[in-house]
Amino acid sequence: MKLLFNGRGGKVGSVLAPLLEANGHTLVDRLDDAEAMVDFTTPGAALPNVRAAVDAGVPSVVGTSGWDTAQVADAPVAVFYAPNFAIGAVLMMRFAAEAARYLGHAEIVELHHETKLDAPSGTARATAERMGGDVPIHSVRLPGLVAHQEVLLGGTGEVLTIRHDTSSREAFAAGVLLALEKLPTLPPGLTVGLDALL
Repeated sequence: MKLLFNGRGGKVGSVLAPLLEANGHTLVDRLDDAEAMVDFTTPGAALPNVRAAVDAGVPSVVGTSGWDTAQVADAPVAVFYAPNFAIGAVLMMRFAAEAARYLGHAEIVELHHETKLDAPSGTARATAERMGGDVPIHSVRLPGLVAHQEVLLGGTGEVLTIRHDTSSREAFAAGVLLALEKLPTLPPGLTVGLDALL
């Protein structure tokens, strides 16, 4: 597939771009030449990039968090957004939602690199929403981190900890490849979460 990759020089993009090419995709420089757009930029850039793709009739896969996805909910082409493309992170969210049914007290601690622009992270917000919405989130931004999240659930005499650690941005490749594979089959408008594709 011919892809316009916005953010391919960034932290995630510089890792994903060669992996996408190694899996048979071709990176192009213009939206006019693209069959799909991939966006791993910033919250301020993602929405204009997605709107441009929508206007050009090009479907999108977006990994940038912190942008207003509601603005493209009714797009005439597929727009796929995931707060996290790591399969383990998606499973962590699923397990946390299941555990919240039985353990009524929970808190989320998410830790990311010091240059991450949104806090709390999209993954933490999505996890809290799946757990019922009223879960306190604690954000940590420090050098040396990539992406980590811990969900602590407490009950009488016990604590359950569900943790996912991303030690390399290569962890996002499998999810992005899956999203690109499924993109032609998605309905027009916004689809949120890798869970929808698993």
